[in-house]
Amino acid sequence: MKPPRAPKRSGQFEKWPTTHVIEGKRQELPDPVVVEEPLEIHVDGAPFTVTMRTPGDDLELAAGLLFGEGVVETAADLAALEAAPDAENRVLARLRPGLTFDARSAARSLPSTAACGVCGKTSIDAVFAKGLPLLEPGRPCVSAEVLEALPERMRAAQKLFAKTGGLHAAALFDAAGDLALLCEDVGRHNAVDKAIGARFLAGRIPLADSLLVLSGRAGFEIVQKAARAGVPIVAAVGSPSSLALRTAERVGMTLVGFLRHGRFNLYTHPGRLML
Repeated sequence: MKPPRAPKRSGQFEKWPTTHVIEGKRQELPDPVVVEEPLEIHVDGAPFTVTMRTPGDDLELAAGLLFGEGVVETAADLAALEAAPDAENRVLARLRPGLTFDARSAARSLPSTAACGVCGKTSIDAVFAKGLPLLEPGRPCVSAEVLEALPERMRAAQKLFAKTGGLHAAALFDAAGDLALLCEDVGRHNAVDKAIGARFLAGRIPLADSLLVLSGRAGFEIVQKAARAGVPIVAAVGSPSSLALRTAERVGMTLVGFLRHGRFNLYTHPGRLML
């Protein structure tokens, strides 16, 4: 028995010894694959969640998740946010004095699933009870030509995807189609949390003039995160879910699916697009 071949790791990807078979011919070449590791997030000394992610932008990921879950409302609610000095893959958040945090009710797990995690009218009502903002109608205005060009612009900026082919992306654009920020991760939700978290920590929420473009599908939780951050237009290269559409319709969000050059499906609030 041959000894196991050890992968060579370099940051967010590792080169895995791989047998490539092309037209019946074998060749031994290292294949770059994306790194996936757990990240523990603790709040005021109590565990909050463990999520699988691609290392990098961990503080932004934690901030975006805490904001998306309603634990914090502004960056000032975080007295401290840092990588644990005594453990890898752990982020420690400390809330400002006077801000209460019930670890038992707030702690959650994030299972890997294609489902949105909630379903039905009762769940939507519960979401709105948390206070998702209603978005300003008619802002921003974006042409169909600009919108259709965004997936290619996003793909061109995905440096890690170009190496591995194994990541999702969440990109923020302005109405002219200029790229403001792109984050990559093995998880769709994590990429969105990283992008929103970066803007949250910079004090740039709400994102009232931004478009959020997704490399995958638009599920309920992603639409919920975008709505909480005040994103008026969400465009995905994949499909939306029914609950994502109901949520977008209710908050006043323009939701686009199957976006690519020459076509897209417009599902909700068309007034922001110039067709």
